[in-house]
Amino acid sequence: MKQTSIKTLLYWIATILVCVIFLYSAQMYFFNTSMVEGFFKGLNYPTYLVIPLAIAKILGVVMILWRKNKWLTEWAYAGFFFDALLATVAHYNAGHGLFGMSFYAVIIVLISYFLGLSVRQKNKLIV
Repeated sequence: MKQTSIKTLLYWIATILVCVIFLYSAQMYFFNTSMVEGFFKGLNYPTYLVIPLAIAKILGVVMILWRKNKWLTEWAYAGFFFDALLATVAHYNAGHGLFGMSFYAVIIVLISYFLGLSVRQKNKLIV
């Protein structure tokens, strides 16, 4: 298997994982809003952010998969990175430890982003 095809495969695996993580999170925010609001209170975040964050997560997944606008795709990745990073810090400060799902989401977002840059550049699919 060529190195390019391995990178492409790893890119798609990481990207699908990013999408699954953030879609799962968004559905939790929509369908278990009171529970998520309780988590937000416990982490000292305002609860009015729950539904807007769920909407932003869905829009981010759409932008990452659609890729018709480079600027919006970059913002989607940035949003996912900071969402996962801030969640990691909040959980750590709340005493939940560092290595939770949000920590791994940061790594997966970075893998998807940087492999995506490489794969699109090699395949001349830069949009």
